[in-house]
Formats: sequence, structure tokens, C-alpha cells
Amino acid sequence: MIAADHLAALGAALAVGLMVGLERGWKLRASEDGQRVAGIRTFTLLALVGGLSGLLSGIGQPVASGVLMAGAAALVAIGYSRSVLANGRPDATSAVAAMVTLALGFIAGLGNAALAVAGGAVVTLVLALRNDMHRWVGALDEADVKAFARYAVIALAVLPFLPEGRFGPYDAWEPRTLWLVVIIVTGFSFAGYVANRTFGARKGTIATAIIGGAYSSTAVTHSFAQRLGTGQGGGAENAGIALASAVMYLRVIVLVAILATSLLPHFVVIVAPALVVGFALAWWLYRKAPISTGPAPPGNPIALVPAATFVAFVAAASVGARWAQDQFGEQGIAILLLLMGSMDVDAAIVTAGGLEPGTIAPDLAALAIAGTILANMSVKLGVTLVYGKREARPAAIALGASMIALTASLGVGYAAL
Repeated sequence: MIAADHLAALGAALAVGLMVGLERGWKLRASEDGQRVAGIRTFTLLALVGGLSGLLSGIGQPVASGVLMAGAAALVAIGYSRSVLANGRPDATSAVAAMVTLALGFIAGLGNAALAVAGGAVVTLVLALRNDMHRWVGALDEADVKAFARYAVIALAVLPFLPEGRFGPYDAWEPRTLWLVVIIVTGFSFAGYVANRTFGARKGTIATAIIGGAYSSTAVTHSFAQRLGTGQGGGAENAGIALASAVMYLRVIVLVAILATSLLPHFVVIVAPALVVGFALAWWLYRKAPISTGPAPPGNPIALVPAATFVAFVAAASVGARWAQDQFGEQGIAILLLLMGSMDVDAAIVTAGGLEPGTIAPDLAALAIAGTILANMSVKLGVTLVYGKREARPAAIALGASMIALTASLGVGYAAL
């Protein structure tokens, strides 16, 4: 008697075949009969054969299952070879899609219906996006491929091989957590780089500020201030400087939410006034100035050596935080976070998030990290005044107003300790 789960498995296999077959049939609809590897009927039957093979394997008939799969694969190979002979142009995509459909049907037959259907949907999407993907690949240059390769190494090639557990002085180092931090932080860089390549050159200075502010508001500030100081500004650079810093506030809030969640409520209360002031003044400057095609934001920021340096810095900071806690208590940790964040706000957030619960009060840690942002804003204000000169005064006023709001929040927060 056929069980209900067997029928569900075969139904999932049929669904996979129909999805992939519909796309292949439509794509090859103009081909003459006999000049294509498979259409909607063939793909559906292939998936069903895979499903039956999976069922046979699941009920203890591996030989029959193997014979069925081998026969179906042989038929695909024969059809592919005949297609090559018939029109001289090998349709490798359809042949590979047929093999994948057969495999997904087998997975469904084994009882993993959801996985098989999800895989079929992804395969159908990839096939349907052929022209878009070719157009996207055609728009890439060597730098883009290198950027993708770098981030792939950072995100996928290192993490699986790192050991679990805590190591080092004071058990301060957790390799997987440290490298996950690198993945997150460089992910901001990669996302900003991709967005810049896709939209930055066309959308102008404001889009550049939003994109660049997601990974380096200081670099964007330097770029725009230089254009203003040399008289090459298009009119929207002041708004771009203010907007990049406002975006930076949002970026840091997201980092705290991901890496130091316990600090988020206290941190948002402190940073929110400066964020509102920053966006309001950026919008005001934007309304006053015309949109112009500004400079592209900084180039690809992803590099393996800086990523490794960042890990080393965070690892040392983790040891320092535990040493400070052991010697001076939470006040020592707060000072360490402030000094560290003056050099790298991300590192201060990472260190705070890596501390054991109860090591430092969340409100004190939030104040220390917010203080690092104030130090960073001071650097950007100096860059704006030095490089932008008189032409950058509106941007300097916007940055100064945001700093005043942040200073006031810090003062209120410190008084409440």
C-alpha cells in the first residue's frame, strides 16, 4: 500500500520537474523538434524518475535505485550529444539542469520534499535570470572580481576551519566570534562597494554619501571637502558630508544591535538626538543645493591584510578589557573602550559585545562607545575645515550641531550614572 508520505514525495518531485521544465520549455520554445535536450514533459518525467529512485532507495532497494538513476542520466547524455550533432551548438545549460532536476527528484523521493522544492525554485530562478546575470557579469571589471574573491575568502574560506572555545590570556579569545566580527564589518564594506559600482556614478553626490557613509564616512568627508576646497564642487558636497555622518550613526547602531545587543537601548537613547539633528541638517542642505554628479566614494575597501590586522587589534583589545576589569573594575573598561574607539569605533563595539554579562554596566559601556563617536566626529570636523575651507562652512556647521547634540546626550547620561 502506498503511504501518504510517498505520494507527497512524488508530488514534490513532480513540482520540481514542472518548475524547471516550464522555464526550459519557454526558453527553448523557438527550437525545432529534436534540437533541444528536453522540454517541460521531459523535465517533469526526469524529476519523477528521480523521485521513484529515491523511494526505492528508501525502502531498501539500492540496486534498482542506482540502475534507474544511471539509465536516466544516460538518456540525458545521449540527448545532449545528439543536440550537439544536430545544431553544432551544445546546450550545456539544459543538460546540466536536467541532471540537477533528476538529483532533486531523488532528494524528494528520500523524504526531503521541502529541500527538493526549495532547490527547484532556486534552479528555476537562476535559469530565468540568464540575461540579467550575463549583463551583470559583462559589467564587471577586474577590480570587482577581486573584491568578490576577497570577501568570499573572508566569509566562507576561513570560518569553518576555526576552532571552537576560548583561548589565550584570560580566556579572552574566541576565534569563531572574532572572525565573525570581521565578516560583519567587511560585509559593510563589500555592500558599500557593490552599491557604489551599481549606483554611485549615476546617482550623484547624495547617493555617494549614503553609500560611502555605510563603510567610511571619514573617507567620504575627505573626498567631498577636497572638492569644495579646490573649487570643483558641484553644489551638493556640503549636504553629502552631513549625510555621510548621519548614515554613520545608523551604521553604528546596527553594529551595536548585532555585536553588543545588551547595550542597544542605552546606546540608542544617547545617539538618537545627534542622529536626528544630522539627518535634519543634511536634508536642509540638500534642499538648498542642486544634485550633482560627485566623485565616486573610496574604492574597494576589502583587503585581507587589513582584515587580519583588525582581528589582531580586537584580540589585543579583548585581553586588555579583561585585564582592565581585573585591575580597575568597570571604570577601567570604560576608559579602555573610549581610548580604543577613538582609533576604531567598530573595535570598541566588538570588545564591548565580547565581554561577559555583568562585566560592565550597559549604560556605562554605551557612554564610552558614544564618546568614541564624538572623537571620530571631531576628526571629520577638522578634515572638513582644513580641506574644505570657507566653501565647507555649511557642512562644518552641520557636523558641529550634531556633535553638540551628542555632547549634551553624553552629559545627561553621565549625570544619570
